[in-house]
Amino acid sequence: MTALLDAGVTLVLDGLETFDPIVEVATRALRWWSGELVQTNAYLTTRSADGFPLHWDDHDVLIVQLAGEKNWDVRGSTRSAPMFRDAVPNEVASSEAVWQGVLRAGEVLHIPRGYWHQATRVEHDDPVSLHLTFGFTRRTGVDWLTWIADQAREQELFRTDLTRSPAEREAERARLQDAAIELVRSLPPAAFLTARERTRPPARHAPTLPSAHEPEVVVCVTEFAPHVERSEGQLVVYAGGRKITVRDRAAAAIELLLSGCPVDLAAAEARVGFDVRPLARVFVREGICVGLTPELAAGYTGLVTGGTPWKLG
Repeated sequence: MTALLDAGVTLVLDGLETFDPIVEVATRALRWWSGELVQTNAYLTTRSADGFPLHWDDHDVLIVQLAGEKNWDVRGSTRSAPMFRDAVPNEVASSEAVWQGVLRAGEVLHIPRGYWHQATRVEHDDPVSLHLTFGFTRRTGVDWLTWIADQAREQELFRTDLTRSPAEREAERARLQDAAIELVRSLPPAAFLTARERTRPPARHAPTLPSAHEPEVVVCVTEFAPHVERSEGQLVVYAGGRKITVRDRAAAAIELLLSGCPVDLAAAEARVGFDVRPLARVFVREGICVGLTPELAAGYTGLVTGGTPWKLG
């Protein structure tokens, strides 16, 4: 391995947020902010090795240079809103130069979806380059239609075998067409985006060792910011693929526990006027919250102003 690194190589670690608690916190913050799925990859390059050849991605990419330097060649797109599974291939690179330069430690580069790009290292004095890429996978009309097709499974009409009888095909077509139009009308794109955020199951997180004690500080770790609705004097929480109903008087506690910031349970009790531990226990059991570890806590340092974020009151 030492000889390989010394000769020059690019190492790629996909899904770094699964393994590193600090990157997990940063990735989750971007998910909550953007409302989109985000994956973080790490690229370590030694000597003058190159990375991927000139290519495009079907998602926006935010690049953060952590150490060393890297040369970037960013070009325009050759197809509007391209997809990897597309109607036509998108294989010929653009000759339109958008930006060519060197990214240095602390600098950030945004590459929109479909833009051709390549990262290289040529004649740099520093032996190592390290950068992270945050990939924002946005939903499209194709994703919406795919979701509608999944909802169609609830109706027997769409689960029924298609006829092979010429005499019955026209009536079948009319029934399916009318039902499909009604589904499209009743399930707009906004409903798809809301359902996606509510039903997304909890992500895998950096594992923690089991403890004999309940956590004193917890933090919400859902993929997207939880949804909370009021209904007949109760609060309905949609988060991490779960639906939890609690009394309306717990609104202040829910606002704290699902804020995305670490919450000291003793301080929270003093602030809201009742013991929040039973509610926190439910959220932890359902995977909506986790106990804060020192490693995970490090990821929140500096993200929230006004003192230590998990000390309330």
